[in-house]
Amino acid sequence: MLSLEEQLKVIQRGTVEIIPEEELVEKLKACIRENKPLRVKQGFDPTAPDIHLGHTVCLRKLKQFQELGHKVILIIGDYTGMVGDPSGRSETRPQLTTDEIKTNALTYQEQFFKVVDESKTEVHFNGEWFSKMSFGEVMKLASNFTVARMLERDDFCKRYKDQVPISIHELFYPLMQAYDSVMIHADMEIGATEQKFNLLAGRTIQELYGQKPQVILTMPVLVGTDGQQRMSKSLGNYIGVAELPKEIFGKIMSIPDEQIYNYFELVTDVKPDELAQIKKELEGKKTNPMILKKRLGKEIVRMYYDATEAEKACQEFERVFSKKELPENIPVIIVEHDQAEIWIAHLLVNAGCAESTSQIRRLIKQGGLYIDNLRVDDENLKVLVAGEKLVRIGKRGFFRIVGKVKG
Repeated sequence: MLSLEEQLKVIQRGTVEIIPEEELVEKLKACIRENKPLRVKQGFDPTAPDIHLGHTVCLRKLKQFQELGHKVILIIGDYTGMVGDPSGRSETRPQLTTDEIKTNALTYQEQFFKVVDESKTEVHFNGEWFSKMSFGEVMKLASNFTVARMLERDDFCKRYKDQVPISIHELFYPLMQAYDSVMIHADMEIGATEQKFNLLAGRTIQELYGQKPQVILTMPVLVGTDGQQRMSKSLGNYIGVAELPKEIFGKIMSIPDEQIYNYFELVTDVKPDELAQIKKELEGKKTNPMILKKRLGKEIVRMYYDATEAEKACQEFERVFSKKELPENIPVIIVEHDQAEIWIAHLLVNAGCAESTSQIRRLIKQGGLYIDNLRVDDENLKVLVAGEKLVRIGKRGFFRIVGKVKG
């Protein structure tokens, strides 16, 4: 193991808080003295089918702990996922079915190991213990927190004042996350800043169950491609780690310039001295931010694919957007309809280019739909079914739609 000072330098990089830091120092001293690794935990609820760069902020910190010689424990919340983390929520989450959770969990397991080392990772589903708990054990766990304590949370407090319903099962979430720490004997737990209440609950519950409390480490929340809200699949501002290289690169190109440094720091392997130089270039305003953004895009594609794919994605972007050329491979979609004309929104939904007609209406309002290189401004536009149309949806979605009239 590295020395205490060297480990602390790595652990502190990019973090918001370590609570309490003096306990971490003592735990690390004991690890070095006894050559016994820390058990570092993080939980993920499989509430969506893919993980995105926002998830990797903490996953990358876990990878750093692995490189320091510590043991990483990933908790897949098949039971907490059915509740849904209320952190930062202004309303109750819709509950997912068991089948939805299982399907999403399979994808999560595959994608976790794009970041962390599988051979150094312990994986648990929290259904391993929650499915076996008696009601008496559930009541014992619930007796450790008061309603007043729960209402100290900003999100619950605001909802209570605004008379927005808070379901009883939501109050169980922090206790369930805390009990996960008890079951795997966590020395440390990592989470985003908005998770702080849940992480601190883990310390309380561990002590009540006779364990030494975990140290908690919080990481910044990654802002999405809109530059305003946290990255989230439900908000549509995400960059998935399993997306195609050109999609990852293209989305990186759309982030606001003020987020370039944060992305370099939180989701890449760029070394501290390079980070300092990037920061200097951004603050000096002598370097075109697009140059740094392309470097960022290539760096992230390289991490999840390879250098060749990163270069190809960059060249594709430059060809389409800088040189105003079309992509090399545009999907061709054949659509049949029984009328000579069709509403454009219905055409695109039938072709599988969009999920709903309301999505197309929004896109037209935002100026993001083009047919044969002409922007569509009319939400009620009808087009001829027959013939071929070049459709661009948003900045990167190109399709050739070949229409045929039935009969």
